[in-house]
Amino acid sequence: MSARAARPERRYSVVLVVVLAVLSVYVVRLAYVQGIQGPALAREALAQRLHSTEIDATRGEIVDSSGVVLATSAVSFDIIVDQRQIPDYVDAPEEGEPSFGAVAAARRLAPILGENVNELGARLVGENGYVRLARGVSPEIWQQVRELRINGVTAERKSQRIYPNGNTAGNILGFVNTDGVGIAGLELTLESHLQGEPGEQTVEIGNGSGQVIPTGEQFTRDAVPGQTVHLTINRDLQWTAQKVIDDAVDRYGAAWGAVMVEEVGTGRILALADSDAVDPNDPTASPDDARGSRAVQNVYEPGSTGKVATIASAIEEGLVTPTTPFEVPYLYRTENGQVFKDHTPHETELLTTTGILADSSNTGTIQIGQLLTDQARYEYLRRFGWGAQTNLGLPGESAGIVHPPEAWDGRMRYTTMFGQGLAVNLVQNTGVLATLGNAGVHVTPRLVDGFSDADGTFHAVADPDLTQVVSAETSAEMIRMMESVVDDGTGKRAAINGYRVAGKTGTAQTADGGGGISATTASFVGVVPAEAPRIAVGVVIYKPTSGFFGGTIAAPVFHDVASFALETLGVAPSTVPAEPYPLTPEAP
Repeated sequence: MSARAARPERRYSVVLVVVLAVLSVYVVRLAYVQGIQGPALAREALAQRLHSTEIDATRGEIVDSSGVVLATSAVSFDIIVDQRQIPDYVDAPEEGEPSFGAVAAARRLAPILGENVNELGARLVGENGYVRLARGVSPEIWQQVRELRINGVTAERKSQRIYPNGNTAGNILGFVNTDGVGIAGLELTLESHLQGEPGEQTVEIGNGSGQVIPTGEQFTRDAVPGQTVHLTINRDLQWTAQKVIDDAVDRYGAAWGAVMVEEVGTGRILALADSDAVDPNDPTASPDDARGSRAVQNVYEPGSTGKVATIASAIEEGLVTPTTPFEVPYLYRTENGQVFKDHTPHETELLTTTGILADSSNTGTIQIGQLLTDQARYEYLRRFGWGAQTNLGLPGESAGIVHPPEAWDGRMRYTTMFGQGLAVNLVQNTGVLATLGNAGVHVTPRLVDGFSDADGTFHAVADPDLTQVVSAETSAEMIRMMESVVDDGTGKRAAINGYRVAGKTGTAQTADGGGGISATTASFVGVVPAEAPRIAVGVVIYKPTSGFFGGTIAAPVFHDVASFALETLGVAPSTVPAEPYPLTPEAP
């Protein structure tokens, strides 16, 4: 073969080698793509076709101590169809021939929605896009529709928070915003318990078509409903307490009022009622300053109810007994020249410690308070729970105002002995009587018993904190002394027929808004039955325009609310007679 003839053969060989090399590259690349990258690319492509939507969780209910619903959510769904996706629907039953499109979808949907199959089928046909098939169906109905997996059929979830009892406990419950998120009261502070955990629904969408692939990937993770909150509140007692305090505020022209009932020994609050309570169904109907709970947000000078802490501290320290005698003048001048007087002019009297408490004498209480060091009095006030938040769980709770002794001036040193120059909220003030009724042990108050899951599993709240403030002996003596306040002293209007009542009235001067202190705050705190206290009840009426005195206008509120509470709880009348201490020293 000539050299010229051999050249084309060599060129063909070179070309063939090049072609084979290029083909080898493609083969290797194809093998790499299919064998190594293939699964990853397939997953990436699938991920691009998957479409997820969040399934809202049902908000938990709030119920009273017996399970009566105080707050609930009404959840419904509007069923919607994208008519453009219906033609692609395939119904392939286990037996029989498959059916397609609107006819197949209508046959499945009509029995669930209670619709005529032909009429429903006609509404599934068209090019109008989204059409509403049904309004306000139950979650159970939507679940059945969703399980059909008909492409193009979706739902709009609608949730409305409902408070079936109107404004009963409204200032405790609070309310939610338009997105169903708590923004006031327990709805706000217990949001993490009530909100639940959203679910998720994922479907596979065709590339470019935007339609669900009936045989594609589909899965659902159900939402977890919020927990049910179990309150300590008794709905009927709460309603009665609100009515009684509303009537009193209206009758005496007061700015506001509040009343509470606490179960002695447990700290469980059975009622916490504010006047003019907000209706959570329509919170904007109430002014901003009336949408919270004044019982914990607003503070006031307790006045003579503060004498209880002073006298209990002196008895606990062994400085006086219930029968220690004192000369009690109308006017009393202290060592630093401060002059104080009693509420009513009188000749100098000879009274026991019990008599001083029953008559609510300022000058007698100062004589008792002077026996204590300032630091000791301050520490007892703090141990009774004054000057610190109760952590009841309601927004905006005030800690009150209890200045340390180094901040007291020459007059405040004495006014704090009879409940002025410091401030408390109603829960704190009532807590003093609840402590004495519980053998001197202060129990942290609470509004919540626990939480239950959707399956009914109940989770009780942690046990409350306990603080031994004074001894059981001191407490028993104080309760016995305060029976005289109701039987023979300033609190006679708190008396309840058939029951022994122990309590204390309070009337404090209050700023009138014009630079003076001509306004007053009337209060009463007490326990019943005195021989074995079951409940402590506190009342405050702020800035009344008539009546004024705690014994005149707050004690009757105690009577009405405590009477209903005793009946509701089934507490039997007292059978053991009272043994009062003498109000005046016994003759030798």
